[in-house]
Amino acid sequence: MAEPITFYFDFYSPYGYLASRRIDELAAKHGREVDWRPFLLGPAFAATGHRPLLDTPLMGDYAARDFARSARLQGVRFKLPAEFPKAALAPARAFYWLLDQNRQTAQALAHAVYRATFGEGRDGTRAELVADLAEPLGVPHAELLAAIQRPEIKQRLKDETRAALERGVFGSPFIFVDDEPFWGNDRLDQVDRWLQSGGW
Repeated sequence: MAEPITFYFDFYSPYGYLASRRIDELAAKHGREVDWRPFLLGPAFAATGHRPLLDTPLMGDYAARDFARSARLQGVRFKLPAEFPKAALAPARAFYWLLDQNRQTAQALAHAVYRATFGEGRDGTRAELVADLAEPLGVPHAELLAAIQRPEIKQRLKDETRAALERGVFGSPFIFVDDEPFWGNDRLDQVDRWLQSGGW
């Protein structure tokens, strides 16, 4: 069986959100699964010297326009949270805690957090919101809140972020098909063609 596609993303990345709406269907089309891997963009920015798009002169206004335009093209709702960008520690920690128990639940929570954050403009970094979104998935509210404060869960996210950077990940979304890297939601068409053709 072919290796899963690795999907690196930050929970406060609009382009990560847009890619998240397409990546599973795209992979299934080619008989692949998707290995979802949240990480934190902050350390990547520190490594590259880049800044968040909206904080970058000239690029910021364009990016805000492009977020909304790209969402319209995909036919998905989009509303930028009032406080943006922020470090999405709570959902990323919750994801990895759940991943060790049930991959489907972890990915369902990822979709729920992304919908709340960029579909509804809510603060997806809030631990209480993450726990609220996890409850309908069968995850006890108090248990999740306690879990994301555990030292080993905090360390897991640090380790996952470090591993992503060591692999060459510097933005969100960042996708590997086997060992071929693709950066950006606008590269999903290339991912599709690569999977169809076997590469070029």
